[in-house]
Amino acid sequence: MRLSTRNQLDGTVLSVTRGEAMAVVRVRLTGGQEVTSSITRDAADDLGLAEGSSVKVLIKSTEVALGVE
Repeated sequence: MRLSTRNQLDGTVLSVTRGEAMAVVRVRLTGGQEVTSSITRDAADDLGLAEGSSVKVLIKSTEVALGVE
C-alpha cells in the first residue's frame, strides 16, 4: 500500500468499542504511547479490527495542532 501520508506509525489495537454508528479504536504504538481514533463502525468491521490486530496509524499533518505553555 502506498500513501501520501508521511506520518505513519506502527501499532497494535488495544480495544475496539463499537457504538451504533461509530467505533473508538485504542492503539498502542511501538514506542509504548497510546492513540485513540474514532472511525465509522462500518470501517472498523471492513478492516476486521480486533484486539491484537497490527495496524498502521496515519496522521494527516493538517489535522495536528500544537500548543506551548
